[in-house]
Amino acid sequence: MIENRRWVKLLVRMSVTLCALCTGAVVMGNSLDKQVTAFGEKQSAWVVLLHGMGRTHRSMEKMARHLTEKGYRVVNLDYPSTTASIEAISGGIVAETVQHCRLESPSTPIHFVTHSLGGILVRQYLQAHRLPSGSRVVMLSPPNQGSEIADMLKDISLYRWIMGPAGQQLGTAADSVPNRLGPVDVPVGIITGDSTLEPWFSSRVPGPDDGKVSVERARLAEMADFIVVHKSHGFIMNDPQVIAQTAYFLEHGVFRHGE
Repeated sequence: MIENRRWVKLLVRMSVTLCALCTGAVVMGNSLDKQVTAFGEKQSAWVVLLHGMGRTHRSMEKMARHLTEKGYRVVNLDYPSTTASIEAISGGIVAETVQHCRLESPSTPIHFVTHSLGGILVRQYLQAHRLPSGSRVVMLSPPNQGSEIADMLKDISLYRWIMGPAGQQLGTAADSVPNRLGPVDVPVGIITGDSTLEPWFSSRVPGPDDGKVSVERARLAEMADFIVVHKSHGFIMNDPQVIAQTAYFLEHGVFRHGE
């Protein structure tokens, strides 16, 4: 039994390290002025993209290109996902970005498309703020009720060092950030996966999951729509079906079902 625990810890350390190396876990905190480069028609709605933990804006580039082609003004943000708390990120660069969009066009909808941690940042922001009428949010693989993987890794020093404060806030306990946030007053569509590239993690998650978040824990009570795709956590944002469904929800407020 002791040997099995050592083997699990070794796998966890390898996985966390590989994740950091492959996704660029150290995210530089650029100033907002340098980051907000919007593409799209001047009077069209905004779409703010928020990547997941340990990632950069590059992970959302395929989504950004598609939404730009649809005519949206797209802001693909980098934010310090591994060096700041959820509250600090939400009250900092997320709030500043929304304010920037409002100053440019006060009544234009401001949509969000988020991956993983990005969805929790938007929920945190919406606890004390409102978006313009017509705004919508699409969350990809959000840990809306926390993640068992965060529970499992939080006491491992390598994970704490790589993932920082926000990595400690995504557990399944009742007092975790995702579980203590109140409802949000904006239409939310959620797309999550049930395929995994990390079976050693999936074995610790009850029910179908994407390698990091279970299908059930991605749900939000007030969500407007919900779909499950056969994709894994780390790559769901690049899937053509997911990208098309995201654009459809931003336009219609529901996903396209039955295809």
